[in-house]
Amino acid sequence: MSVIQMRRARSGDDRRISPIFLGIVAVMAVSGWAVWTGFAADSRFAVFLFVVAGWVVSLCLHEYAHARTALHSGDTSIGEKGYLTLNPLKYTHAVLSIVLPLLFLIMGGIGLPGGAVFIERNRIRGRLKHSLISAAGPLTNLLFAVLLMLPFALGAADGWPDYFVYAVAFLAMLQVTAALLNFLPIPGLDGYGVIEPWLSYEVKRQVAPFAPFGLLAVFGILYIQSVNEKFFELIYTIVGWFGVNQRLVENGSSLFQFWRR
Repeated sequence: MSVIQMRRARSGDDRRISPIFLGIVAVMAVSGWAVWTGFAADSRFAVFLFVVAGWVVSLCLHEYAHARTALHSGDTSIGEKGYLTLNPLKYTHAVLSIVLPLLFLIMGGIGLPGGAVFIERNRIRGRLKHSLISAAGPLTNLLFAVLLMLPFALGAADGWPDYFVYAVAFLAMLQVTAALLNFLPIPGLDGYGVIEPWLSYEVKRQVAPFAPFGLLAVFGILYIQSVNEKFFELIYTIVGWFGVNQRLVENGSSLFQFWRR
């Protein structure tokens, strides 16, 4: 560790929440208030901002969960890389972590997972720890989804303004899709990372070249109509357990795509 890194570690800079992340949270809060009160001149655009900001917040928390679990599993370099600050610009693959998921969201209203933080796996001992590091991200999306859907399950959302209900329902659905897709055992996704430590060296060597294309493959498969329909049947079944029905989600999706009037 360099002198500068040691000073940062002592001062806590490597774990201080980034102003960029706080700014994104502020956008989510203000746009959510605008949707709730109907203050915005264009409530559809306010819904768009609320969902996008909420989605980026969830992506940051997803990557933070990976990093925090890795830190406690033995990779002490995590703090030096800035991953504990929740700053999306610190990710090693900003395009995969932030840009592509946002494009997928805007283009198709699909909550596809993003790319990862760089973890020095050689510092970590034990296959279970490696699996837990990979699982931590999508589990965070799942927790985020549950928190968003609890008001529906408890009946607390019944008195909410319609546009806000639709926006939260749509954002919750995105979190569920991200969790399920990321748990798929496909190279490049966290689901494969969960099982990878338990595979033989030969299998891992043969699979490794396909890892960069896993995310794009999932996106392509979801464009197959029959697969897409079955997948969303499952999604709507899951969110329905919490009182979030398909109509609420579809209304949220329609508001989110404000450019399709």
